[in-house]
Amino acid sequence: MLRAVERKIEQYIKELDDKGSEAILCNLPGGKRVRAKLICKIAGDHLRVIKTAAIVEMIHAASLLHDDVIDDAKVRRKSPSINALYGSKRAIMLGDILYAKGFFELNEIDKRVSSIISNAVVQLSLGEMNDVVLATVMNTDRSLYMKMIYQKTASLIEASAHAAALLAGKSPEPYRIYGRNIGLAFQMIDDLLDVTSDEATLGKPALHDFAEGKTTLPYIYLYEQLGGEQREKLKSLHAKKLSIEEQKWIGAMMQEHGIVQRCYDEAKALVDEASNLMERSGERDLIAIAQEIINRKF
Repeated sequence: MLRAVERKIEQYIKELDDKGSEAILCNLPGGKRVRAKLICKIAGDHLRVIKTAAIVEMIHAASLLHDDVIDDAKVRRKSPSINALYGSKRAIMLGDILYAKGFFELNEIDKRVSSIISNAVVQLSLGEMNDVVLATVMNTDRSLYMKMIYQKTASLIEASAHAAALLAGKSPEPYRIYGRNIGLAFQMIDDLLDVTSDEATLGKPALHDFAEGKTTLPYIYLYEQLGGEQREKLKSLHAKKLSIEEQKWIGAMMQEHGIVQRCYDEAKALVDEASNLMERSGERDLIAIAQEIINRKF
């Protein structure tokens, strides 16, 4: 089914009738296609389902193009980013093209699906903006972090599962909650891997998020555990290029206070709740997708 989704994405891009954009967009790395997998596993291989999965993946790709410009990221999935290769202006416009094409094609699917996906894109955009705002200072408020990752990452995964359930004629609420939970867990694990994995695995420097000004859950919990001079030291390292010694100090503090395990357990609880919902619905494939998220290494 994913091959059919890929072909539909290629078709949508060819319909733009712009060779320059087509040459770039057709070579964007596909990634894990989590959203497309969810939609197809929930709703099957009907043409409307394939179209919806393709549209959602195009919207996701558009958000990544914009995200890389915002973060001035030079690498995406271990390859040079589009903004690094072609400049930020072209990357922004290519993202806009994918968004516009996606919304245009949504009109043919289902009014309910269009509403759900469109609202998720509003949330996604608000999440991007809040991510930028939160990076201006060291955020120590967990609730702000959770709201931001819901908007930026979980909202579109939630919408994918919700919309797919409607297309399949299934009761949507368990699938919506499932999507929300694994979306939150996906981002929490992504942020945790920034702390625990090396550059060769991630395709970007370790502890990159904190150096870029992003205070993810591990740092929020570490800040809570530290006191006095150590807390001030952590704050002083925010949004700066870290030396090897500073990286080692952060790693040692994370280990001493059990931060990595605490974050993992929190993400796992979300995945377990999602898996239990799907167990009751007999959705074994969706349970496997949830478990892949919590056990992934990159």
